[in-house]
Amino acid sequence: MTAEEKYVAAAYLVVFAFVFVYVLIMATKVARLERELAELAERARRQERHRAVHESHELTEEVEVG
Repeated sequence: MTAEEKYVAAAYLVVFAFVFVYVLIMATKVARLERELAELAERARRQERHRAVHESHELTEEVEVG
């Protein structure tokens, strides 16, 4: 292998390493975003259930008073 070929191989290796690190960083960010999205969705579901229970309780009180 000539010196030029070694330099080309080293350059490809460096580019591959940068791309690999970039993909790892993006995968970590996507995983974190998925966890946060799941948490927000669960909070929204709990809030909606709470709101529904609260509204049905208010309707029951109106029927009893009325």
